[in-house]
Parts: sequence; C-alpha cells; structure tokens
Amino acid sequence: MAENRCGCGSQSSVGPREMICIETNRILDSCRDRDCFEHVRVKLTDYGRDILDRSGNIRVKDACIAWTYITIDPVQFNRGFYQVLIRFYVKLTFEACVGTGRAQEFEGVAVVEKKVILWGSESNVSIFKSSGDGSDFCAAPELCCPTRNVPTAVVEVVDPIVLGHKVVEEGKDCCAPCACNCCCACDIPECVQARFGGSIVDDHDGDKYLVVSLGFFSVVRIVRPGQYLVQASEYNVPDKTCVVAEEDDPCSIFRTMAFPTAEFNPPSYGTASGGDHKCGCN
Repeated sequence: MAENRCGCGSQSSVGPREMICIETNRILDSCRDRDCFEHVRVKLTDYGRDILDRSGNIRVKDACIAWTYITIDPVQFNRGFYQVLIRFYVKLTFEACVGTGRAQEFEGVAVVEKKVILWGSESNVSIFKSSGDGSDFCAAPELCCPTRNVPTAVVEVVDPIVLGHKVVEEGKDCCAPCACNCCCACDIPECVQARFGGSIVDDHDGDKYLVVSLGFFSVVRIVRPGQYLVQASEYNVPDKTCVVAEEDDPCSIFRTMAFPTAEFNPPSYGTASGGDHKCGCN
C-alpha cells in the first residue's frame, strides 16, 4: 500500500524540498471596475425619517458596506460564461442640524447592484465532502440534493465614496430612480436591518427623501477548486519561545513594547491607506 500514499504523481525530493499535492481555488477569470451610481434613494430608519422631516441641513458622515448579496448563473448560448449579479447594501450615517446649534445623527441604507460576465469554464463532476464527525454513524442520513455545477464568484470592494447627496421633496424631482429591483423596506434582509439602531421604513407620499451618489472600486473573480503539484519545504519548528504575560506587573510588559514611531508620522503622499477606516458597521 506504500505506493498509494500520493496520487498526484511521483514525489521527487531535492534537498529539503519535495513535490506535494494541494487543493486550492484556481482563478479562471477576473475583472476590476469603477462604478458610479447617481441619485440612489436612501431608506431611513424611523428615527431618521422624523429628523429629515424637521431639517433640511444634512451632511453625510460615513458610508460602509453592510452586506453583499451575490448570485451566479450560466449565460445562455455561451457555454462556460457566467453572469454575476452583485447587490451592495450600503449603510450611511448622516448628521442633521435640528434647532440652533444642535446636531443629531441618523442612519439609512442605500441599495445598488451591478452585473458582470466572466469565463468560468465547465465541469461535469459533483463534489462531496465528509463532515469529519464520527458520531453521526447511527444518525439519520441527510438528503442529498443535486446542485448546479457552477463556479464560485468572489467580490472584493472598498467602502464606497459618497460623491454627493441631496434632499428631494416628493413630486418635485424625478431624477432618483431605484438602483436595483428592491425598493421597499420589507425587501431589506434581516441581517442588514440588524445593523441599524431602528427599523428601516418606507417613504410616504408628500414626504422628503434623501438621494446619494456613490462610487465603488471593486474586483470580481470566478474560481473553481483544483488539485496542483507544487514544490514545498518541510515545516520547521519555530525558534521563538512563547512569553506569558505577568498580570502582577503590567508595567514591565509595557516597557518591553516597541515605541510606535510610525503612528506619530503621517504617511507620505501616495502611500496613505484606508485600512484603518472605521465605519461602525460591526
């Protein structure tokens, strides 16, 4: 049975390196995009709806992606190509002037969607994986439902840029079409509504509403699992010894920490990163 230990081909060791077989996702096709969605109508919370009715001086404080819904479907008459539909739920935080020198914050959600077509190849195999739980030997077997053999779509996107906003009175501006096919508060998923301090409500006739223009930078790719033969080195045991913090003397631990010099030096132009941006979506 020793000859069956590796089904990936011959193993040829060269010094400390050897050929090993791994399973990972292969990128079949990808694209990057720069999208601008104008006049996207914002659904506000009940608290924000009340503030909007009493104020017209509003600014946007923050915008971040609360959730993303992704579907992938084969393109008819184009074998191997798939259409990826991406729906972004953007959480927006506003600030309004209510009264003299008083500012109040409220939240809302804007929903936009985009579509791309990418190559995803074809595969005629079905993939099944063990659960890893040996206690289910006597358990009732789960139903095996056939699934479509489609690849996986992956979307990477940075928090949107708010390019503009406007308060519109109902019936006086028709330039605010819905940016997707879900324009009712009841269509907002529960996992998105849970991120807000109040319930998302629909606009009423005669009320004012908010529109925003959003800019997105995104990368979309299609992947499939595959097996590959790669060259690797044997794992080495780390030389570093684990250090246990002494709770009785926290100052001694603090004195061993390196001084964060980089935190006191602003980054040079062109090297600034938005990775530390906080949006309050958690």
